[in-house]
Amino acid sequence: MIVRVLVTSVLVLAVASTTAHAADPRYPDWPCTQAKVPEISLAAVWGGPPLDDVQNKWKDDARISALVAKLAARKTPLDEAEKLVKEFLAGSAADKTANAKLLFAGLFDTLNAQRSQVMNGLERVSRKQRDAADKIREEAIQLQALQGATPRDEAKVQALSNELIWKTRIFEDRHKVVRFVCEVPTSIDQRLFALGRVIQQEME
Repeated sequence: MIVRVLVTSVLVLAVASTTAHAADPRYPDWPCTQAKVPEISLAAVWGGPPLDDVQNKWKDDARISALVAKLAARKTPLDEAEKLVKEFLAGSAADKTANAKLLFAGLFDTLNAQRSQVMNGLERVSRKQRDAADKIREEAIQLQALQGATPRDEAKVQALSNELIWKTRIFEDRHKVVRFVCEVPTSIDQRLFALGRVIQQEME
């Protein structure tokens, strides 16, 4: 009975997952209900001066590179990150505009890379989940055959039942983690937009 309930729950999750994939055929492995936007658009998060002249130069400035790493880290609360931006630019004096551009260029590159890493990881897990659901279905069919066999091999029934329970729980745990991680790209978008706004305000 326990096995049947667990397998049924997996099949429900698998169907829901397949339905979500079908929402956008361009990204068949995307497991989230949120639409997949592969990259953050610069125009959506930055209304300041063009960054063409700075590009990767932020990596050559040790102070800015270190600050970018701290601001981009999700463990740094957003309000603390905003305070660090203000403090840094307040001490930049004549170089404020140049430093502001370098700082945002670094944040844009770093957070976009973080975001891509998270999204690629989600799609890898999605593929594993599909494979896991297929294997659970196959083993559920095998278990039904074993249960209906005459004579019935109780040792095999018990062994396969235990394996199904274990695999199903792993499947469900991964599903819960995926739902949580699906929020991360949006939170990265929000962080970049918020920090970009503070940088632009400090430039004025």
